[in-house]
Amino acid sequence: MDALTRRRFLVASGVVGAGALAAGATAYTLTDLFETAGDRPADAGTLVLVTLYGGNDGLNTVVPYANASYQDARPDIAYDAGEVLRLDDTTGLNPGLKGFQRLFTDGRLAIVRGVGYPKPDRSHFRSMDIWQTADPVRPGTTGWLGRWLDTAGGDPRLAVSFEPALPPLLAGATSAGAAVPTGARKQVKGVTGLGAPAAGEPPLQARAARCFADLERVEAMITGVRDAQPEDSDDEESATGTGGRGDLGAQLDLVAQCIEAGVATRAFSVSLGGFDTHADEKQLQEILLAKVDKSVTAFADRMAGRPVTVVVYSEFGRRVRANASDGTDHGTASNVFVLGSGVRGGLHGEQPSLTDLDDGDLKHTVDFRDVYAGLLTDVLAADPAEVLGGWTGRLSLTGS
Repeated sequence: MDALTRRRFLVASGVVGAGALAAGATAYTLTDLFETAGDRPADAGTLVLVTLYGGNDGLNTVVPYANASYQDARPDIAYDAGEVLRLDDTTGLNPGLKGFQRLFTDGRLAIVRGVGYPKPDRSHFRSMDIWQTADPVRPGTTGWLGRWLDTAGGDPRLAVSFEPALPPLLAGATSAGAAVPTGARKQVKGVTGLGAPAAGEPPLQARAARCFADLERVEAMITGVRDAQPEDSDDEESATGTGGRGDLGAQLDLVAQCIEAGVATRAFSVSLGGFDTHADEKQLQEILLAKVDKSVTAFADRMAGRPVTVVVYSEFGRRVRANASDGTDHGTASNVFVLGSGVRGGLHGEQPSLTDLDDGDLKHTVDFRDVYAGLLTDVLAADPAEVLGGWTGRLSLTGS
């Protein structure tokens, strides 16, 4: 296979993007990660970000079931007191989040309510850019964890995504995290020779080819995880035009293997898609949240006692009032879950009013940059002002 065809195939197959071949930032393999085993202090914190693409409905996730305005706004999709998993006399969790309720009871789950940003944008892509760049005014080309990576020495293996492509979250000004793809083999099964060295090819293209060769081992690990699941387990890709993978449990299994091996990576990015619930929301969201619950609680239990913090977020919540299709449309403020052995569990942040609205949407009570600042300080031991453009707010959810 000639070099040009080889390069085009590597890009087209999703193994690595054309920009990565130019910059050399994302063409890394699982083997590259394991080569760093033992290169980090045992007490160094690890951050795992779980992105729920599509705009998860926060009001039917952390449910203000005792609020009459909630029931009135959603007569056909609201949960009542007998359906929710109660946290207190006014608030409960979606029935799909049984594991989260257990973690909450154990003091290992913090729920931050009303998280958002000024002048919210209801576009999936614009809002996700804002969350990942941490700049509500003019989202740029660098992500908040990418900028942290710039300050931490720039080794791409310190910040890793197991998603199909490197998210903006991990792109810095002078460096970028590593994308270790786990699904490209589906597109290229039966094609041979792409992972073998080619004489005279550029070093970055050779690294991309090694990335392709590594997919066989990664896919074997994921297949092992899937085979171990019950036969009725629904772990197929969630269809959505807004991003996200469907194999969240398999992604988190890879994260767990890396952490157990003591790799240098300090921040991981994984995802689940399908949360754009404009119609027939109640059953669909409950199924999706049960996937999140099963995968994240299993990971949290496996990581118990380690300095690992998991954060679950979405680009926005949904509107307070249900639409005519028993679903909800794009909204604003929502919840952020933070969990781990060192987390200060409980309810944090003020529940937004369901009657004092902004054009039908919730008014945020916690700026998401306050959450990021706490994570940068307490988990990554970084200066949040340096990463977040001088931001001074902070919500500390981990540590003493």
